[in-house]
Amino acid sequence: MPPRDEHPSSRFPPGRVIVPGCELTAWPRVSPAQGWLCCSVSRNSPATLGSLLSLRGSSPSGNAVSWFIRPCLETQVRAERWCLGLCGKTTGKSVLCFGFPLSIFFIVINEFCERFSYYGMKAVLTLYFTRFLHWEDNFATAIYHTFVALCYLTPILGAIIADSWLGKFKTILYLSIVYAIGQAVLSVGSINDLTDHNQDGTPDAIAVNIALSIVGLILIALGTGGIKPCVSAFGGDQFEDDQEKQRSTFFSLFYLSINAGSLLSTLVTPTIRASECGIHTKQECYPLAFGVPAVLMAIALVVFVVGSKMYKKAKPQGNVMLEVSKCVGFAIKNRFQHRSKEFPKREHWLDWASEKYDKRLIAQIKMVLKVLFLYIPLPMFWAVFDQQGSRWTLQATAMNGDFGFQIQPDQMQIVNPILIVIMVPVVDSLVYPLIKKCKLNFTPLKKMTVGMFLGSMAFVAAALVQVQIDKSYPVFPAAGQAQIKLINLGTVPATVQFQPQLQSVDVAPNKETGYMTFETSELQSLHIISATLNETKPLKLLDRQRYTLPFKWGPTGINSTLIEDNITSKPGNGKSLVRFINNSNFTVNVTMGDMAFGELHPLSVSNYSVVPNPGWSYTINASMPNICTVDSKEFGYGGAYTISLDDCVGKKLIITHFEDIAPNTVHMAWQIPQYFLLTCAEVLFSVTGLEFSYSQAPSNMKSVLQAGWLLTVAVGNIIVLIVAGASAIQKQWAEYVLFAALLLVVCIIFAIMGSFYTYIDPNEIEAQFSKEAKEEKKDQDGNEKEAETDTQL
Repeated sequence: MPPRDEHPSSRFPPGRVIVPGCELTAWPRVSPAQGWLCCSVSRNSPATLGSLLSLRGSSPSGNAVSWFIRPCLETQVRAERWCLGLCGKTTGKSVLCFGFPLSIFFIVINEFCERFSYYGMKAVLTLYFTRFLHWEDNFATAIYHTFVALCYLTPILGAIIADSWLGKFKTILYLSIVYAIGQAVLSVGSINDLTDHNQDGTPDAIAVNIALSIVGLILIALGTGGIKPCVSAFGGDQFEDDQEKQRSTFFSLFYLSINAGSLLSTLVTPTIRASECGIHTKQECYPLAFGVPAVLMAIALVVFVVGSKMYKKAKPQGNVMLEVSKCVGFAIKNRFQHRSKEFPKREHWLDWASEKYDKRLIAQIKMVLKVLFLYIPLPMFWAVFDQQGSRWTLQATAMNGDFGFQIQPDQMQIVNPILIVIMVPVVDSLVYPLIKKCKLNFTPLKKMTVGMFLGSMAFVAAALVQVQIDKSYPVFPAAGQAQIKLINLGTVPATVQFQPQLQSVDVAPNKETGYMTFETSELQSLHIISATLNETKPLKLLDRQRYTLPFKWGPTGINSTLIEDNITSKPGNGKSLVRFINNSNFTVNVTMGDMAFGELHPLSVSNYSVVPNPGWSYTINASMPNICTVDSKEFGYGGAYTISLDDCVGKKLIITHFEDIAPNTVHMAWQIPQYFLLTCAEVLFSVTGLEFSYSQAPSNMKSVLQAGWLLTVAVGNIIVLIVAGASAIQKQWAEYVLFAALLLVVCIIFAIMGSFYTYIDPNEIEAQFSKEAKEEKKDQDGNEKEAETDTQL
């Protein structure tokens, strides 16, 4: 940095600096006593410009750039933002911008990018497990919640590293690098073509993809969890003691950046995921869906590093959690060593630490433990809350996402941050004042209790939605059973008898029956009667299989074909399936959009193909033998269809749609009530819980409560993975009811615990200890003086 020179002019008070090359103009613009300083820097002074750390741009006129040079309080000269004819102000050692330390803008941008990265990756994670890695729903749910639990366990490690070893800045920097590497590894692990050597669209060594994905998730959990307790505290460190208002505004901006990152990423990454990409085969684009969050994390890291020279970096001063742990451990050990009756009892078991630790620390720990005791029931709330990204996303895959535009199942999670932005101000400015006006004593613990109750009701709502979804599911044959569906492609009604004497069914022209279930050991044949013709067709059906039998009356007899459907479950990814049956008397070649179904002989059926975009209509082309075209109907989501090619009139193809599996009929909008209830629960429970915890603990113990709070989130996710891994419940609605019942029971327990809690004011208690300490010191000083006087005598 260039040296500083005192300006000889008496117009400027001592301690002000100018950079060599600056020419002072129009001085003084304001009173120097206010600590203001301006200078104009010529663009023709490269050395001068090089010494300025944050060049914002040129002024609107001439070759001058207006700069603010901070007071001469440091060993290096730093420049503030340029003003358009106005002067900026500095305070202490911080470069100010709009009254805020310039460094905090880097921190807010960093937090936005990091939260975009985390929530964007997390939004598509469950579907990545089920659709790409092909994990079963329960296993995917267990791994998802294991990852989330790890994300909330590692903050304790990050806090200890920051406070006891590296400091906040280095901890954020190093763990952000780990974080970015993890995102990149996860993105690489999701590349389908990585091990697809035979180019068939399926990885030849899925274990490689799984290993990379797990390693990536572990690194992400270590990174995001490790920096979680550091970033907001590091931002708070940038302010001076007299900037409480600005600090409060910063935390509001910080929280806003979190919600903005969450909101935007939950909208963007599922859209990217739903697009198709790939080298050899086109599939859902998970590499890009994970790659975008990886890029945002890299940007977050770069932004954080760029502002490094502007940060105030406090040195590590030891971690209070370790001190608390040592004190508690010593108390337990000392109590155990003095467990015999000859030692008198003490008022509280923590008092056994008084031999080594001072009374103030012990009293502070007692206050913290009272709050931590109330934390015991809290994990059950988080067990319910965090299933938005797992069970509720899987529920949405079986629903209709057509809102006039297609909503992806993993995009429904966006409802929560949207409602949070709306509900927090509404509750604070309308609901709480109204309750206060009604003279109701709505204490923080009562708010949290109501939040738990609403969380329970959210899962009751989810269970009701699931019941409706289950009603729309097709019933597939069980062991020892088979199903058969009849399609009459002719123009004459028919009666079909299932032999031996099982049942008979009438089938109208161009109509179908539903799937009928039979015991495979009983059904031997079927007898078709149409007009004056009849035919008996022997059957040999396989267990658990579905069959379709299209038939058609002809002048010489009844033609029929038995087709094995090869579908054992409803399409689970929201896609639809379609196949064609040739109802003409000659071979046809069929295409639909970009899909080719090949040549179909009379009464033959193509294989099912995936409809790329359900909800769309496609142009069907068939050579009969002339090219005939027609637009299909709009396909639903999660359905299976058979389209009969009947005739061609004036180059217009005549077709009939048959529905093999009904599409998703329950709309995703029915999930909004459960999201609304859960968001209300979050506002009452989470926001109030943190506020209550901080109000009931000494200022130096807030990090202990933060660690305890995050630990409840981790334990809640562990509860979900245990239930998902060990539960024998077959019906999803029953599992929702189970969680709702458990949370309701915990809600009652918490209400009882809260009724016995006595609110305290830690500041008063600390003031009392300070007063006692002063009195003790005064007495001690008096005793020392008396002793000194006695010695002199």
